[in-house]
Amino acid sequence: MGKWSAGEIIIMSSVNYKAAGVDIEAGNEAVRRIKKAVESTFSPHVLTGIGSFGALFDLKPLMQQYEHPVLVQSIDGVGTKMMVANMLQKFDTIGIDLVSATTNDIIVLGAKPLTLLDYIANDKLQPAIIEQIILGMVKACCEHDISLVGGETAEMPGTYLPGEQDLVGIITGVVEKDGAILGNDISVGDVVVAFQSSGLHTNGYSLARKLLFEVGGYLIHSRIPELAHSIGEELLAPHINYAKPVLHMLAKKVPIKGMAHITGGGLLENVPRVLPAHCAVEIRKSDCPTLPIFNVLRKLGQLDDNDMYRTFNMGVGLVMIVSPHSVPIMREALNEFSTFPLYEIGRVISGKPEVRLI
Repeated sequence: MGKWSAGEIIIMSSVNYKAAGVDIEAGNEAVRRIKKAVESTFSPHVLTGIGSFGALFDLKPLMQQYEHPVLVQSIDGVGTKMMVANMLQKFDTIGIDLVSATTNDIIVLGAKPLTLLDYIANDKLQPAIIEQIILGMVKACCEHDISLVGGETAEMPGTYLPGEQDLVGIITGVVEKDGAILGNDISVGDVVVAFQSSGLHTNGYSLARKLLFEVGGYLIHSRIPELAHSIGEELLAPHINYAKPVLHMLAKKVPIKGMAHITGGGLLENVPRVLPAHCAVEIRKSDCPTLPIFNVLRKLGQLDDNDMYRTFNMGVGLVMIVSPHSVPIMREALNEFSTFPLYEIGRVISGKPEVRLI
């Protein structure tokens, strides 16, 4: 439908558009609100402004930095975390979540993120909410040198429930072909290290909401002794973006053999995605970073390890696999990133690709 072009929302009938439930002027107002902020993310490679049918990104200057550049793309959304934002009527961090979720999916391949496209759909477009969402994206994009080159705002009454929002992003990056991290060199005896998560990130919210609000009977502003903040604030903790420490380590030639972003499917489903056919991973639960929110959820649902580690990240946001002698090199490279402590949580063992919890 074009790049933040409110006039291109699908015409649903031949009657008056507003009578059909679609407000073109609200879309135009949303574009006016976000225009300057979005353009602040543009690198010199961006050749088009807001309103074009497509975004032009000049590759020639960038590609001269690579011998064999490979395009890397991924798509992700924030899922039902948006429902928590709606319950709190707080939308200023959900855009940060989108940038982190998509960025982390391509940095595990060794890619540098370049551009982001977003898609925001709802039953009724509210310019103030769109502005909050986009400003969060802008903040995160500027922090990580990503150009927010386009987006789509779709107002679709009847498709979405009143007040409902959906947020999806498509990220594009680049990696040197020989530098792509695919896990092929992982071998028995390698070490599993990890960065901590900030909470649920953007996965497991359907179960978390059911446990907290239905089983536990809590409200969005409820406070419980185990948590430092209200339930709503805990659930909205922004998804951490690991691009800076990871790309820094790669620039320092730290030999990372494989990486896994711990998203839907938790540790049990995501780590095996990067393992060769002859390797399994043994993870020591006691060495993983812990967050109180997961203990609360486990208790409410009386969940076992299989349910917890297959649904939630359990405090682990990003997993990296390296040879034992590379761990001190990683720690030295991370000296300037004090907010990213490194946890040694396991090792690679012989077996079919799976995670074994001990």
